[in-house]
Order: sequence, then C-alpha cells, then structure tokens
Amino acid sequence: MNQRLPFDTLPSLPSLPVGMAIQLPDGKLLGEANAPVKILFSKWSSLIHLKTGQVGALAQEYAEGHVQLEGNIQALVRAMIQFLHEDPTQEKRQGNLTKHLGLLYGLKSLANHTQAQDAANIQFHYDISDAFYALWLDPQRVYSCAYYRNPSMSLAQAQQAKLDHICRKLMLQPGERFLDIGAGWGSLILWAAEHYGVDATGITLSKNQYTYVQQLIKEKNLAHRVRIELCDYRELDENQPFEKISSVGMFEHVGQAHMNLYFKKIMNLLIPGGLVLNHGITAGGVENRKINAGMGEFIEKYIFPGGELLHISKVMAHLAHSGLEMVDSENLRPHYARTLWDWSTALEEQLDQARQILTGSGKAVNAEKTLRAYRVYLAASAIGFEQGWLSLYQLLAIRPNGSLNNTPIKGAQSVYPFNREYMYCS
Repeated sequence: MNQRLPFDTLPSLPSLPVGMAIQLPDGKLLGEANAPVKILFSKWSSLIHLKTGQVGALAQEYAEGHVQLEGNIQALVRAMIQFLHEDPTQEKRQGNLTKHLGLLYGLKSLANHTQAQDAANIQFHYDISDAFYALWLDPQRVYSCAYYRNPSMSLAQAQQAKLDHICRKLMLQPGERFLDIGAGWGSLILWAAEHYGVDATGITLSKNQYTYVQQLIKEKNLAHRVRIELCDYRELDENQPFEKISSVGMFEHVGQAHMNLYFKKIMNLLIPGGLVLNHGITAGGVENRKINAGMGEFIEKYIFPGGELLHISKVMAHLAHSGLEMVDSENLRPHYARTLWDWSTALEEQLDQARQILTGSGKAVNAEKTLRAYRVYLAASAIGFEQGWLSLYQLLAIRPNGSLNNTPIKGAQSVYPFNREYMYCS
C-alpha cells in the first residue's frame, strides 16, 4: 500500500551543481520542468531517505526499481551528495556502547570471513559475468586503481603504468619467485613474467577468473613459469617462500578480525630480506568501519559482501605487528577517482550491451538490478575518492633478514635501497 505521507513540508531543493528535479508519486514536480536530471519517486516512503540524507538507501531503492533516475548518472550521483546531512566518514559517538559495538563488529567480521564465506563473497562479485567486466575494464581487465603517471594517459595506458609501477617498486628480477595474492584476471602475473622474467604464481577465489587466466597462460606459452591457483591465501604452503609478493585490491576482503593473520601469513610466505607490496582501499575516517549515510550498506548488499575498510594508520599497525617493516607508502586516492570515472563512462556508453550480457548470463531475473547497482556504485565510488571518504594506498614492506652487511646500505636488512629514486628512473 502506497500511503501518502505528510511531505507537503518537504524543503526546497538546495543549490545543486546541475539542474535537478524531483517527481513525487502523485506526479507533482519539484524543481525546474526542463532539469537535465530527475529523480522519480513511485512510493511516498522513499522520500524519507532524501529528507534524512540516507543517499545509500535511496540507491537501494533505485536498484530495486522503486525510484527512477533520468539523465546523466554521473551528474545525478554527484548532485545527490548535496542531500548529505553530515560527513559520511564520521562515526557517531555512543559513549559506553562504543566498546560493546566494537566487540560485536569483531564477532561479525569473524563470521563473515571463514574460508567458505570468503569464497562465496568473492564469487558473488567477480563471477557475475566475465563479458560484463570486459565491457568497461581495460583490455587486460585490471580491476584496481590505475596510475595516471601522465594526465594525458588513457585508462589502458594508466593500467599498464600501474602494473609497471608495482613491478619497479618490488625490484623484480629474472628468475625470482613472485606471488600475487588475489590475481584477478592475471594482468600482474603475466606482466611481471613477460617484462621482468619472474616465476609467477597467482591465487584467486573466483572460478571465472581462474578459468580465464589458465587459458591466457596457455595461449602465451608461459606455463613453465606462470601459474594460477584456485585457493585461499590461508592455504598457501609456507615451506616454499617467495622473494617478492604483491596483494592488489584484495585485502579489502580480508576483514578486520583477520588482518593480523593476513599480514603474518604474508611475512611467513616471504623470504628474509624480501619485499611485499600491499595495494588496497582504506577508510577515509579514522574510526568508521564503512561509509555512512547508507552507502556502506548499499555496497555490502549489492557489490562487495563482506568488504571491510580500515584507516591507513590501523593497517600500518597490523602490518607492524606481523614483523614486517613498512619502508614506503604512496597515496593514490585521486588516481582511483579518475579510474572509476573512466570505468563509469565506459559502462554508460554500452548500457544496452551490458543489459544483454547480464540477461544472458543465466541470472536474468537480477540483470536490471545488477546493472542499476553498478551504475550507481561506479559513479558514487568515484565521488567517494574525490571527497576523501575513501583512499588508496600502496604500502611497500620488507621482512628484515637481520643482516647489517651485504645490503645496498648498512642496516637495510633487505634488498630495499632506502632510496625512492629507483622507482621513477627511466
């Protein structure tokens, strides 16, 4: 029953960066009749989210088809942040309840990150359809923050620059054993093998990605020094350590309850003196566990179930507790904003094809819902990185080997030269 609620006192729209209009369930239009972007409500109850600044809940209403959006989705989502009532990175203090809530969050994190649940969460997101992702990712299907070393770079060029940036930071050398945790569609292990001559191993929990990378390895005749395994990072054999390790866009899925275990596992998989690079999304606020205003709940339900973010200061603490030593940190936050805008634009230019792919993926009943969710997710995430609600860090760390000599500089205890010049030399 769509009972009319007393919204006659709905405040006038604030000034927006683009013209916006709102159509109420009774057909009444608020705002300019010829506004380039419009929100059309079919239920009076949905207006509650607008009045309370719960833009994530409004996004859920759109995904479910209860709200319609007309016009450029990027302009619409950008305009929606004007309805926020507060900084979405700030947690409301709740006195003595905060301690108990922290305990509950920890228990939830444990429950959400068993090996079986992690596999289910990963497959929920990454196994939607390879063809769907191929529509809006670059040709190598790099599904993580690009590195626009030069502002004129295309998405494809910036993704290759990111792959090379990681390889340079890790100082990859021919013949080294290199592990990539969360290898995605194989771009980094293949790049490292082809351009740096390493012996590369990648792991994933996505069945689609595993099958795709196996085929790529075969096509490139690299089976003698590149392999992909379908397994959890916790299952890796510590008796066969690696000289270099990377984890790109994966640790967001680990969960706070397992963060110490995650970094300790990496430390145990790394030879003394070896290097590891952790590339991942972090929270913009020091205390918040998700983006508020309903946005975290939207991401959890439609995009990344089980995803958890920590502030960079807490990530560094977990890393240090493992015995690793952080030697370099780089914030690529604006680079991820631009990456997401490029992804969003690519998807928006191919909506009909995306809809056909999703409909034919065997999940036709959820095709439109999935497409709507991703349209909002990509644009809203781009704004999140622009605003600083989210961030992206590359952390380079060593496993100290205890040796004060035979290193680039006395006391380095690793191959790391304690000089950043090598990362950027041509």
